[in-house]
Amino acid sequence: MTRTVHVVPHTHWDREWYAPFQTFRLQLVELLDELLPRFERDPGASHFMLDGQMAVVDDYLAVRPDAAPVLRRLAEAGHLGLGPWYVLMDEFLVSGETIVRDLEMGLERAAEFGGAMEVGYLPDMFGHVAQMPQILRGFGFEHAVVWRGVPSCIDRTGFWWEAPDGSTVRAEYLPEGYGNGATLPDDAAELVAMVHRYEERHGATLAGDFLWMNGTDHLMPQPWLGRVVTEANALQDEYRFVVTGLAAHLAVAPTTGLPRWRGELRSGARANLLMGVTSNRVDVRRAAAAAERGLERLAEPLSALLLPAERWPAAFLAEAWRAVVLDAAHDSSCACSADEVVDAVLVRYAEARHLAEGLAGRALTALAADLDTAGPLMVNPTHRPRAGLVELRFPGHEPCAGSQVLARSDGTAITEGITRADAVTLVQSALDNFPHLLSASAEVGDDGVLEVWLRHDPADRRVRYSGPIRTDVAARAAEAPDGPARVTIQAPPSHRAVVHVPTLPGYGWRVWEPADPDLAPVTVGGDGRSLANGVVEVSVDPVDGTLGLREVGGAGRAVEGVARLVDSGDTGDTYNHDAPPHDTVIDRPVAVGIRVLEEGPLRGRLEVTATYTWPERAEGGRRVGELTDQVCTVVELQIGSGLVRITTTLDHRQRDHRLRTVVPLPRRAAASFAECAFAVVERGLVAEGGPTEKPLATYPSRRFVAAGGLVVVHEGLHEYELVDLDRESDPTSAGALAVTLVRATSLLSNGPMPSRPLPAGPVMATPAAQVPGRHEFRYGVAFDDDAPPDAPQRWARAHVLADELSVPLLTIRSEGHGGRPAEGQALSVTGAEVSSIRRRGDALAVRVFNPSSAPSTVEIDGCTGRVLDLRGRTVGPFDGSLVLEPWRIATLLVRPQSPTD
Repeated sequence: MTRTVHVVPHTHWDREWYAPFQTFRLQLVELLDELLPRFERDPGASHFMLDGQMAVVDDYLAVRPDAAPVLRRLAEAGHLGLGPWYVLMDEFLVSGETIVRDLEMGLERAAEFGGAMEVGYLPDMFGHVAQMPQILRGFGFEHAVVWRGVPSCIDRTGFWWEAPDGSTVRAEYLPEGYGNGATLPDDAAELVAMVHRYEERHGATLAGDFLWMNGTDHLMPQPWLGRVVTEANALQDEYRFVVTGLAAHLAVAPTTGLPRWRGELRSGARANLLMGVTSNRVDVRRAAAAAERGLERLAEPLSALLLPAERWPAAFLAEAWRAVVLDAAHDSSCACSADEVVDAVLVRYAEARHLAEGLAGRALTALAADLDTAGPLMVNPTHRPRAGLVELRFPGHEPCAGSQVLARSDGTAITEGITRADAVTLVQSALDNFPHLLSASAEVGDDGVLEVWLRHDPADRRVRYSGPIRTDVAARAAEAPDGPARVTIQAPPSHRAVVHVPTLPGYGWRVWEPADPDLAPVTVGGDGRSLANGVVEVSVDPVDGTLGLREVGGAGRAVEGVARLVDSGDTGDTYNHDAPPHDTVIDRPVAVGIRVLEEGPLRGRLEVTATYTWPERAEGGRRVGELTDQVCTVVELQIGSGLVRITTTLDHRQRDHRLRTVVPLPRRAAASFAECAFAVVERGLVAEGGPTEKPLATYPSRRFVAAGGLVVVHEGLHEYELVDLDRESDPTSAGALAVTLVRATSLLSNGPMPSRPLPAGPVMATPAAQVPGRHEFRYGVAFDDDAPPDAPQRWARAHVLADELSVPLLTIRSEGHGGRPAEGQALSVTGAEVSSIRRRGDALAVRVFNPSSAPSTVEIDGCTGRVLDLRGRTVGPFDGSLVLEPWRIATLLVRPQSPTD
């Protein structure tokens, strides 16, 4: 029987990795300059796949714009396989919304060249999220192609892959990766022998025709392909070689008798998963979280809901999203790249965040200008009703009801004996508190002293924007950074206070009025080492600086030793953690100091300063040297909230190590539950390993992880592990949860090491992966609601807590010159989590998802419209409510009232 071998010529193109983008683009231009003319002169050059990502096309056309018609003609003729993605993203380190936007951008761009390859091509991602089958089906795809993460129980190269909601795609597994046919010989007999050896290795696991992926990383097209295939077919009749595209292979792939897998693909049984990338560059993780949050939770929904349709900032949002999507590429978002590449990644994330913050600010300003009541305006940027705290500045020293004074200012302050560079910092700090000024000046006197003068009066509404003074002072400082300066800030007496905001409706606003909250106040214990608010009590151990948590009421659960810092060695690389053979573990400080920062009644804060002596670096298989550092941890408790907020700051100087915060659990746990894209997934203690990577006990979470009665929410601290296993009496459960704060290494890829016997990339130095400098880690701990995992709305509280930590209430001052009422709601969405809200003409596209195992009824008050799939195609009407099945994603196109109504 003759078996068909589908030869798919391609290249796997990392646009930036061990070399910067421009270095690789030079090679890309060389590749396409050679490839495109070949289709005209070589009949055997029938097809080439451009790695399933449209960024490759745009990167080429940026320097070869005249080639666009050629690319379009070849793509329309089926010679080029384009898209469907814009980049090949990492699925665990970016949000679900970023994954959707990536595919949207890729399909939209590919449509300009005749259309995309309708295949969910996922060749090199470091594992796959549970909801990927639903995402692909939502775009109309029936097939996925995967390599890493497929578990050992899948015994065929084809299997059915099912999402938590039941959506299913046929997955093609690449048993030797995307380059099993990369080294195509210039000899037909050797090609036949190679395929024969491949068949012997994989035998009955090969489902249907053979897939021969003729390409690998940055591989140039092989000009002898057509000739060798023709000669191989003439040489024998055991195999029939066909040069084709990936979609053509999948169109004839068998669909019966295939195994089935439900959920995420995170096994290292056959290929290394490389999930040390989850923790390798915490600066990138935090930057990604801030950029995605700024776009998804602030800039887009606020612009869509608070601005009229004609002011929708489409171009700015597109630019910000392009930066985030480019950074989503797996070697970029995973930061397993050269230091120069990671620098570029951080710049793009920062630019996206700056755009998001600016756009959100403009939307708030538009709302404030439209209200008929003057005063501090409070805005809830989330869909759920929320109370909370915000900080405000008031004239005078007398506190108002419902406030807690943080600091008082007596007015004019003069700072002398500083440099011009110091003046820049001081002015910036002043403007953070006084964003509008009545007058300001910066002049250099005859004595060479830079005189900066700022005047502010919060009671006087004749204000001008303070932006020009920033530029002026910075310019003067640039002329002579070390030159002398004097800064005078003139303002009437004032005070800064935190105020309580009563419950605001989702996407609602209210001009704040002083009122005492009807809640138990936050109090500090008599020893100055504890906080309580009627919901939870938290205390600080004076010896080791760890926290004790006690639930007030309810089950009265308690736990001790929370937030213990555990420092150990790491001689791995950006891909994998690896402990040195002779490790030294530090889990106790040598001294602890505790002081009260805020006493309540709205917010209490304790500062814990712990002094540690730990090794400086790893050398010769052990940790050597000695550093003494102070780690500052601020513990915060807010009125009415069960979330204990923890901010840990350190000046990071250590090398070759991993620092984790360990949270003991109220009860032992055999599983954890973590947020990932559009879902909450259950995981055991250890993921499956294999010959190329030892079993993994660390896992990623998006914003929260829960286990054993506790939930930890965080900002960009993705890696966690269930630890404290009782190896003798109970090896099937864990007593604590460890969250990685920082992991510092010095190599992009290491050579053979115990956790991974083969390099994952070039062995090259990445000094910046030691992440030196000042770092701030924010997370929160709360008692979980402790319902069974399959209980309706089981994870609702975890989502609430994640928003409490990362998406605070917003405030801006209204001058009362508009016509809208002082209190209102832009849109009411209930019954689901909201992933995005954006404008589509005069309508809103609202993406919702149900992160639970029970059906939920989604309601959008006063709105009707259509239900769309992820590709924007209508799948049914929306009459104001929709039953959303468990774990289901839906996009609702609705037309609400105008924001000026």
